[in-house]
Amino acid sequence: MATDYYAVLGVRRDAGQDEIKKAFRRLARELHPDVNPDPKTQERFKEINAAYEVLSDPQKKQVYDLGGDPLSAAGGGAGAGGFGAGFGNFSDIMDAFFGQASQRGPRSRTRRGQDAMIRLEIELDEAAFGTTKEIQVDTAVTCGTCNGEGAAPGTSAQTCDMCRGRGEVSQVTRSFLGQVMTSRPCPQCQGFGTVVPTPCPECAGDGRVRSRRTLTVKIPAGVDNGTRIQLAGEGEVGPGGGPAGDLYVEIRELPHTVFQRRGDDLHCTVTIPMTAAALGTKVPLETLDGLDEVDIRPGTQSGQSIPLHQRGITHLRGGGRGDLVVHVEVQTPSKLDPEQEELLRRLAVLRGEERPSGHFQPGQQGLFSRLKDAFNGR
Repeated sequence: MATDYYAVLGVRRDAGQDEIKKAFRRLARELHPDVNPDPKTQERFKEINAAYEVLSDPQKKQVYDLGGDPLSAAGGGAGAGGFGAGFGNFSDIMDAFFGQASQRGPRSRTRRGQDAMIRLEIELDEAAFGTTKEIQVDTAVTCGTCNGEGAAPGTSAQTCDMCRGRGEVSQVTRSFLGQVMTSRPCPQCQGFGTVVPTPCPECAGDGRVRSRRTLTVKIPAGVDNGTRIQLAGEGEVGPGGGPAGDLYVEIRELPHTVFQRRGDDLHCTVTIPMTAAALGTKVPLETLDGLDEVDIRPGTQSGQSIPLHQRGITHLRGGGRGDLVVHVEVQTPSKLDPEQEELLRRLAVLRGEERPSGHFQPGQQGLFSRLKDAFNGR
């Protein structure tokens, strides 16, 4: 009976190449003879190698799916004894143990710079309506002496004599597979393929120096704590004069003495005497838009909220603004003179809250009638 290569690798018959390769690498790590020397395990390793040889090759896979023998048609292979042609994909086995194969050849000295971030404090009204700020940043910029090359003026980088410009050196070792060649970055040039005999005295060969710059930042209306504004290309210049990263300006909104922000709405509290709450009044309030009046209607209770629409923060995305919500706090007097105390007692009697304990003074009858009507909502 023919070997079921799909079952050997534990994949479906409609599995794609990525799934087949992933299954093979997983099994190779478990069954490799260097990891598990058991003879039965070695036979199992030969099986998965033969299965992968067939299923990873489109032509052999087509022959196998049609019921043919792809290994015999190809002139033998892993199934014929030993590891054989199955190790034509030797890099896949190496990747199973050491990860993705590294890119060969020298690496460039020119690389993109890192992103940078600074925090910027702004006032509440600046967050509400937007503003423009000047900021100072300390970042790496291209060295003006060597123009990012890293070599002193009049000199240049030279080919590394250890790796001959390849950026890597090779080493041959022996294993159960025979001689195996491995490569690693050149220790003399760190993989660049070139060396700088005379580094630039200004940047010490890095191709960049630190400098303080002044930038203008436009703060859009509606920003909040933690909002980040991206300034493309204003971050750190890369090594070797590489392109600069981005600069992110993170907003920190300073606390306000009157208003508390909740999303795009503002909240504040006004304190009024109990007589104003009972009779109604207008309270002046300095808003972000200037002086306004809060209409306190008769009978307003402590804790009641009065919204002033479109007096809050501008929406960052989309038109319009939030509201200014005014919370009313009714103040109860803590000290009364005898006349005030008597008036309140008389009022309590009129409201049925206290039994009479005296007589009205001349001229007080009309006043208490009006107060009674006010408290009774007439």
